[in-house]
Amino acid sequence: MSGEDEAAGEGTGADIVYLPRWRARGSHPGAHRGRDAGGPGTFKDQVSFLRLPDARRLDLRATLRDPFEGVHVRRFEARVAMEVWALVDLSASMRFRGLGDRMALAGALCESLAASATRIGDGFGLIACDSGIREELYRPATRRRAAASAAASRLGAAVPSGPSAAGLLAAAARIAGRPKLVFLVSDFRWPAPLMEQVFSGLAFHDLVPVLLADPAEAEALPDWGLIELEDLEGAGTRLVLMRPALRRRWLAREAERMAALGRLARRHGRAPFRLAAGFDPAALSRHLLGG
Repeated sequence: MSGEDEAAGEGTGADIVYLPRWRARGSHPGAHRGRDAGGPGTFKDQVSFLRLPDARRLDLRATLRDPFEGVHVRRFEARVAMEVWALVDLSASMRFRGLGDRMALAGALCESLAASATRIGDGFGLIACDSGIREELYRPATRRRAAASAAASRLGAAVPSGPSAAGLLAAAARIAGRPKLVFLVSDFRWPAPLMEQVFSGLAFHDLVPVLLADPAEAEALPDWGLIELEDLEGAGTRLVLMRPALRRRWLAREAERMAALGRLARRHGRAPFRLAAGFDPAALSRHLLGG
């Protein structure tokens, strides 16, 4: 998948570094370039005193240079806080365990996001969903580090069980409003209509899909042999005679699914970030800063 990063190795406790794809909007002071001018921040430009009548920001040099004797003041970009949200799929397919534990990976990601966001004054919020929102795991956006960390820690112990991830539609509606940085965490084994609806519902935000994968999903398929497949979402088990042609078709279909996810993600936000085996904050930071 073009543009994706493979997260390998164990997390080091380092911060996740992120930049929103737009200028943040808000009134709470923070670390991000805002849309509005005013307050402490980076120098933006000079304007007439009539446009910004603030004597504290008089620019004497620009005023003395003006041949029309106009009075000039300096404008500064406001630095504001934003909200970072993790929307996590808890449908039954997330129970899969191969070389890694998907819920442990999701928990490590969310704990790192919570620490990184609150450290720079941003809010962190969490919504976990199966066929509905799991209210016991819901955490409204908070800048309190302890509260954000506690919510992320609870997620790592959650048990995926629902028959679908349709609750993410309600999650998208719940965070509607001012644009946010949203991490959508899932294995994305959803029906195509649900994929389109969820991504469309989150397109207003800076959307970062995080694909939880496992190398064992492909490596476990032999060229020849009987294998028992379990549908984690309740359709029971099947005994399949694996052979080279079937294995090739299986892997080709998986490649098509990944390509379709990549196209959908880029249409509504950023390229997916592939998280497998271990969580590395530096790999995610590179992915976010690379666009």
